[in-house]
Amino acid sequence: MRPPLQLRHVAPRLATGAFILNSGLGKRRMDPESAAGLHGMATHAYPFLDKLPPTTFARLLSAGETALGAALLLPVVPTALAGAALTAFSAGLVGLYLRTPGMREEGSLRPTQEGTALAKDVWLLGVGLGFVLDEAPSRDR
Repeated sequence: MRPPLQLRHVAPRLATGAFILNSGLGKRRMDPESAAGLHGMATHAYPFLDKLPPTTFARLLSAGETALGAALLLPVVPTALAGAALTAFSAGLVGLYLRTPGMREEGSLRPTQEGTALAKDVWLLGVGLGFVLDEAPSRDR
């Protein structure tokens, strides 16, 4: 029987969890102008988010990031579950990067200077997928 948390998962869970938790906590008291800017960028990539007021969107994003960060940091949360949540969240971030004009060089996946802040989130997707794949049942176990 495998322990609930593999030693090899500790460092990436700590790094991603602390990063995302900090981001979520930083959005808790976002001012209306910043919330509107964040919401505007998100609705350009995901039009269905236009139904939410900017401050509600910012509060929900803050809560989601805080919960995800905490899930990654708490060893009682199974790595497969935390990894699935991280994969879903980071896939949304990568989608934001791919769908937002000016984030990539023309005809390329390479980020522009402005796009680097979003493009870097691909590492979160890699960590999440790694957790999910590592925890997937195999014939060896």
